[in-house]
Amino acid sequence: MKPEDAKLLLLDVDGVLTDGRLYLSEDGAEARSFHVHDGQGLVLVLAAGLQVAVISARPGAMVQQRLRDLGIREVLLDCDDKTAAAEALLERLRCPWKHVVYVGDDLADVPLLKAAGCGVAPADARPSACAAADWIAPSPGGRGAVRDVCDWILEAC
Repeated sequence: MKPEDAKLLLLDVDGVLTDGRLYLSEDGAEARSFHVHDGQGLVLVLAAGLQVAVISARPGAMVQQRLRDLGIREVLLDCDDKTAAAEALLERLRCPWKHVVYVGDDLADVPLLKAAGCGVAPADARPSACAAADWIAPSPGGRGAVRDVCDWILEAC
C-alpha cells in the first residue's frame, strides 16, 4: 500500500503510543508516558483529513483523556478480541482493510498487522510483530514511532 492510499491510521496503545512501561503508585494508581512528537503527528494527520482510531486490550481513563485532548474520537479500550473490535470499527467507518495503516508491537497485534493494507511495527517491537509488519518505524514505541508513521503518510500527500 502507498501512504497516499491510507484512509485510517489505527494504533495500539501500550508499546506504540507509550513506551510500554506502566508506572504504579502504592495506592494502585497507574500512569503511562506519551511523547509530544507522536501527539503532534496525530494532530497533523487529523488536520490533513485522515481518520485516526486507537485500539487496546487494556482500559485507561488517562489514555482516554490524552486521546480526547488530541481530537481522536474513535477509541476502543478494554477489547478482549482486538480483531473483532477492529472489524466492527472498519465496518462502521466503511473502510476496507486495504486502506488501513495499523501500528502494533506485540503478539496480539499480529492478525491486525497482517490484515492491514500496511502493517507497521515500532523499532523496538517484539519479533513476532516485526515479522508480520510491512515496515519497521525507525523510532521505538512511545518515543517517536507514531510520528514516523504520520510523517511518512503526510510526505506522500
